[in-house]
This record gives sequence, structure tokens and C-alpha cells, in this order.
Amino acid sequence: MVNFFDILVEVLKQDTRFFTDDGTLLRNKVYESALNMDAGLIGLLLSNADTKKRFFVEVNGTYVFDKVGFGWVVNNRQFLPDSYTRFKNRIGLTDSRGDLISASNDVVLSFPYKDCVLEGGQTKDDQKRDEVFYNVTLAPDEVDRLLYPKVLVGARRYSYSGAVDLTGKPTGSEGTVSTETALDFADTDNLVIKGNNLLAIASLLKRFEGKVKCIYIDPPYNTGSDSFGYNDSFNRSTWLLFMKNRLEVARKLLSRDGVILIQCSFHQYPYLRVLADEVFTEACHQFDMNTLVRHPERSLTSDKEFNDVVEYTLIYSKSSEYKMPKREIDKTDDDYQYDFVLPDSPSEVITLGGKSVKIYLPETVTINRSTGHVGGLKSMSVRGSIREKNSSGRFYVAYLEDKIGQYPEGTLFAVPDMGDDGLDYRLFELPKNGNKNGFYYPGKPKSSDVTYKPYPNFVDFVQQYNLVNDEGGYSFRNGKKPEEYIRFYLDIFTSAGDIVLDFHLGSGTTAAVAHKMGRRYLGVEQMDYIETITVKRLKGVIEGEQTGISAAVNWKGGGSFVYCELANCNLHFVNEIRKAKTDADLTALLDHALSTGFISSKVNPAEIAGAAADFEALSIEDKKRFILELLDKNMLYVNLCDLDDEEYAISNADKAFTRSFYGLEGK
Repeated sequence: MVNFFDILVEVLKQDTRFFTDDGTLLRNKVYESALNMDAGLIGLLLSNADTKKRFFVEVNGTYVFDKVGFGWVVNNRQFLPDSYTRFKNRIGLTDSRGDLISASNDVVLSFPYKDCVLEGGQTKDDQKRDEVFYNVTLAPDEVDRLLYPKVLVGARRYSYSGAVDLTGKPTGSEGTVSTETALDFADTDNLVIKGNNLLAIASLLKRFEGKVKCIYIDPPYNTGSDSFGYNDSFNRSTWLLFMKNRLEVARKLLSRDGVILIQCSFHQYPYLRVLADEVFTEACHQFDMNTLVRHPERSLTSDKEFNDVVEYTLIYSKSSEYKMPKREIDKTDDDYQYDFVLPDSPSEVITLGGKSVKIYLPETVTINRSTGHVGGLKSMSVRGSIREKNSSGRFYVAYLEDKIGQYPEGTLFAVPDMGDDGLDYRLFELPKNGNKNGFYYPGKPKSSDVTYKPYPNFVDFVQQYNLVNDEGGYSFRNGKKPEEYIRFYLDIFTSAGDIVLDFHLGSGTTAAVAHKMGRRYLGVEQMDYIETITVKRLKGVIEGEQTGISAAVNWKGGGSFVYCELANCNLHFVNEIRKAKTDADLTALLDHALSTGFISSKVNPAEIAGAAADFEALSIEDKKRFILELLDKNMLYVNLCDLDDEEYAISNADKAFTRSFYGLEGK
């Protein structure tokens, strides 16, 4: 049987534009010609029966060229893989079909089903439940209006009802949280959305593209088991595609100086790093933070192969020009411990680098060391990066290092006009006691009261993790991050007023911390507990609850946030499937789905009706999966363009809020 790729090559050989003199196919030239609807290329493809059948659709006697499908074939790694391509295609993450995930246009949707509301009284890790978190992968030809902006409904504004000052904090008068229907959305509003997080963040693009300073997410870890909210056991390639879809949208939301932090465990860390390098580019990878979350001597269960005590946070910037912030540390006198008593006259004076340098032999100098004090000098070894990146280190290497052997060990050189410590000279010392590195002795700098040091890539938050369970007033086992931990990141990467996004919001820690720190926040969560846990927690923040970082930031309450939901369409079937308990319930749901216009266009209801016995033989879980696959995924939620369609019965209040959010007032 002739390979279709070989047929296509023979067809393309009829046009010399597409090949070099030595017969190498100019793949990019072919692809560019297809995108430009080149008449010569289209004529060639129509001239062959096989390519005509593959790349054209007949519509009322006219053949329509599928340039997207043609592009997929031309760029397929099986099409003319030269030695370089064959080698390159071995490197990367692939899906279950063997195709590179980085080149995939598939979309993974996720649906929580049963037992998705966390039981607040759960106290043991071994209280396992049979949560199901279905994942559906849609191929590109199935994705039409899926990522269009969605209608927002049920908008409510929660705010402090008592008197507040200009910063929004309570003045001390008695107050509670008031709730009112939100008819508009302001630039200063915080936002929490219930709905599928991919579709929700795609909807945020219209208003927030390029405006988010920091994204923090704590997604499903794909560990194979989990004890809260949803089962995060994905097939690896499906999970990676799930992450890719969301990271690509997230990147668009980031401001030019924005960063994204992706929390994960060791299970998928290496794969996620490769994927994130593809999405953000390796040049934008800042560093990975390793966080100790559990004491090494404390093991949750004895049946594990090893004690997993570290989690990882991948940190990427939007721009490769981004520079990591540094720790600002107050300068003290602690390190300035040395005093030198020099003779009235030097042993020698020489000129080095245009400077008049005084030389003091070691036997003429007295060196005293005590505790750090005002006026003392600090000992600095000339080694490592100091030799190249420090002005004193560079001077030593250029002019003093070759004096080793010419002068006794420990000889001092007083070099004038160096540093900002206010001293007349800087002392340098040749190595002594067999050491190979020299030293210099600066005084405390006068130009600044702080010094800047890089952050370490390892931090210890064991104590905070041990106390996290009661923060915010709600238990959320194995998925809750300490407020102090999120504050650590927001202190590094954001300032007051910056926008923070978390689209795996969970119990709401990121939003709670951002609220207390004066950051704006956007949060997305699709689980049912968003109202019973997340929203209630944020209401407590407004009221001035005192857990977490409240005392550290002097939090007294105040502020507001808006809660809304993506307008359900087909999603109501998903909710009904989740609730279904019996075979009869699911048979009725199948009949209902088939009788509506909301099933996939690829489904023939008559064929399903003819296979009713096969459907009845399925297990309840398989029946649920089957019905889910029938649904038109483009109609899970109501698209913005259908806002005024009477079929969806969007209320006037919801229309007003949606128009305000998307900037469509009066349209």
C-alpha cells in the first residue's frame, strides 16, 4: 500500500518552487503557499484523486480547500523526517499517539462529578472517597467557539457595611458584610468566578490581557490519588495537555513584567518543567523554588517508599528581559569586626592603576578583632564571582595578585579612593598561612542602609504547613497552602494594587492573602465548595478574621469582592450526570440529551437508539462517560455573542453585569 505522504511528495514535485536544486523539500515554502491560498498549489492538489479527497470538501459543486488540515500534514513529524528532524522529534513530551504535546492543538476539559464538596469534618488522610474528575480531550476540529468569552451570571458584590477610611479599612465602627446584586464591574473590583477554569481565564482575556502581575496556581498534582475535592489521577499526557492549554492562556494574561508560579510535586515536576519551557521559553525560566512542607522525621503513612517532604514551584517571567527581585536586608555592624593600627609611615609607596598605593609590611601592623562595631572593617575573601564582579576584587586580580612572592605573606596595600564607606583608603592583604586567596577590608557603606541579596531556591515552611488547617476558619486537607507561604511570593513579585490571579483557587488562600495585602485578585474555581468554603472565607477576611497573616500585616477587615458564575448551557447536563444514582436516571438523561439540540453534530441519535441494549449493559460510571461524550462542548456555557438570544433567558441584571465587565455598555 502506497503511503499517503509519498503520494503528496510526488504531487508537490511537479512545482519546482517547492524543492531545492538537490531535491530537498522546502517545507516552509509549501506551508506558506497553503496559508496564502496559492493557486498553483491548490491546482496541483486538485489534480490528484488522493490529495483532492484528503484536502477538499465539496459544497454545492465547489471544492473548498482545507488549508488547516493540509498544514497539519505538512508539519506532521512523519512527513519527510530528515535526520535532523528525526533526532529533534525524539526530544520532547509526547501524547498517547506519539505526537509532541508542544505541537498539539487539542484541548482538555475537566468535569468534577460526585462527592466534590469537601467534608469539613474529615480528619484523616485514609478517609478516601470515590471522587471522579472526568477529563475530555477535544481535537482541534472539535474546538469551534469553545474559548469565546462567556456570559457572566449571578453577580454579587460582598463588601464591608461599616464605615471605612480612604484605604477601605474599617474605622472601628460596628459593621458586617453586606451582599448586593452587582450590575457593573469596576477597575478596582476583585473577582471570583465559578466555572471551568480554562473557559473562565479565556473569558478574562478580553478585559485583563497583559495586565496581571502575578499568577500563582496549585493545580492537580497527578499523583494517582488524592483525598480532597477531585481525584487528580490523569493519564500523564492528558494532564500535560490539560496544563498546556491553561498555561498558554495564562501567558497572555501576564503583564510584560509579570511572573507565573506553578506549584507541583515530584510526580510530574520534570515533565512540567519541559512543558513550561515550551510555553514560556527557557529564557524566561527564572528559577525553581524548593519548599520543605513536612518535617523529614514526620511521615504521613508508613506504606510509602520514601518520605516525600518537598514541593516545587516553577517560576517563569513573561519577558526574557525580566530581572528577579532580590532580598532587601538591613545592614548591621555585626560583620564589621576588624581594626588596623598602621604605622605613621608606609614601608613603600608604588603606583598601581593610576593610584598611589601605600605598602605596609605585616610586622609593622597591629590587627585587632572583636565583635561587630561602628567604625570596624569587614573581612572579604577575593574568590569566586568577587574576582570578576566586584570592583575591589577586580583591582586585586589586576594589580596585587602578582605581588604574591614579591612581598611577605600578609602584606597590606592601602589603595585610595575606593568604595563608598567614607574611608580614605581600602586595605588589601596578600594571602597568609598557606592560603591562596587574598583579602580586602571594607567599612560599612554609607550610600544605603540596606543590601540586596538573591533569594535562595530552598525555603522552609514546615511550621506554617503544620498550622494551616484552621486558617480562614475552614478545613481543606492536603490542598491548602499557608497564608504566610503565599505572602512570601506576593512580597517578592508584587506591590500594592497589582493584579494577582489564581485559577485553581481551592479554599481561597491566594485571594485571602492578596486581599489582606492590598493586591487586586482574580480567582477561578469550578468545584461546588466555592460558595460553602471559598466565598465564606473571603467574607470572613472582609469582616477582619485574624488567622493566617492578619496580625503580621495588621489586618482589620474591609474591602470587597464580586462573585459570579459562567452562564450554564450544556453544563446542566453535566450537573445532572453528577447527581445521577441509578441506571434509570442515566437512561432518562440520555433520552433527554438526544432530544435536545445540544449534542455533538457527529452523533447520530438513531444509531444510539438502536444500540440501547448495549448502553444498558454499561456500568454506571461508563454510562456517565458516554453521555458526557455526546454533549456539544462548545455549548457548555453561554457565549457572549449569544447574550441577547431569548433561548438562553439571560436576565436583565446578568446582561447589565456582563456588558459592564466586557466594556459593552450601550451595545
